[in-house]
Amino acid sequence: MRIILVTGLGGAGRTTVAAATALAEARAGRRVLLVSEDAEGVEDTGGSAGHGDLRMLRPEPAADFRREFLALQARSGTALDLLGAAPFEDAELTELPGSRPFALLRALREAAGGDHELAVVDLPPLPEALALLALPEQLRRYLHRLLPPERQAARALRPMLAQLAGVPMPAQWLYGTTARWEAELAAVQAVVEDPATTVRLVLEPGPAATRALRTARLGLALHRLSLDAVVANRLLPAGSEDPWLAGLTAEQHRHLAELRAGAGDALHELPHLGRAPRGADDLALLAPARTGAAPAPVPEWPVEDRRDEDGVLVWHVPLPGAAKEELSLVRRGDELLLAAGPFRRNLPLPGALRRCTVTGAGLVDGDLRVRFTPDPGLWPRTS
Repeated sequence: MRIILVTGLGGAGRTTVAAATALAEARAGRRVLLVSEDAEGVEDTGGSAGHGDLRMLRPEPAADFRREFLALQARSGTALDLLGAAPFEDAELTELPGSRPFALLRALREAAGGDHELAVVDLPPLPEALALLALPEQLRRYLHRLLPPERQAARALRPMLAQLAGVPMPAQWLYGTTARWEAELAAVQAVVEDPATTVRLVLEPGPAATRALRTARLGLALHRLSLDAVVANRLLPAGSEDPWLAGLTAEQHRHLAELRAGAGDALHELPHLGRAPRGADDLALLAPARTGAAPAPVPEWPVEDRRDEDGVLVWHVPLPGAAKEELSLVRRGDELLLAAGPFRRNLPLPGALRRCTVTGAGLVDGDLRVRFTPDPGLWPRTS
């Protein structure tokens, strides 16, 4: 099954494009699920004549927060009773800030498990969307550092160790909760990193559009996500006799030319309707070109064996749009901490590089090349 994640600059029309994409694919005969908090105009189209098999899934952060909080409270009931804490009731719980991303991630996992052929997911604006897609991997890393899985193997010894050490040991419910969170995050991360998951970027040509495209390409490349299309939305008609409108159009088309140069064949252009889209008929006018049968492959990060006098190995990490001055690289154990512009990621080293020393790095045509020299004491050279 294929998943299209739709994001873009705030106010550029990403929700409209997500709904139009889903409707067009359903009318073409595919079973489609649209995941959106805000999409309007397609709620009543699922199963209707002429609209195909289109269903909707609406994330509900408040209900999701209450459900998860009450489940955690139930699993912690023994500890709360010992503390004399009064449990919360469903009716008195209100959504806390930060609960929306987790509701979206659970909806994404649910979308991946359905019987449809395509899921179109309406994500938040670009900066928030990139942070959201990176969240499962980041949280799993935090869990592994704070509660390493190997420590859970000793849980049968915890009562005895607590008596000997005189300090409380982590309770069973804590490890059980951690294991459940780890499984859920791993499932979502697998969906995000699946080659069949791609990102569609919606921009309205203007001063911020080219910068947003560059930022998106860099962030998606760092997290190994494929950009399948760039949608230039709300294009004004050319040839107007109104000087005011003609000036706006000329300025917009200058920025559109910059987007064409940056996006190439991935650019899709959509017209401005002259009004806010209303209903399925308007959405049909705003659908980008249909998706192909298979998404574009995710670029590989190969390791090249130079076999020169130093036996150098080179790891190629594609970072389109990156500038040398905004890159920093730090080796930490079997990981590289890579900062690229506003993004940071801990990259696990391929096995061949874990016994090597970083000896340099350079940026060539959007390709970060990190040089490693094998440690002769750990990895003897062969003739």
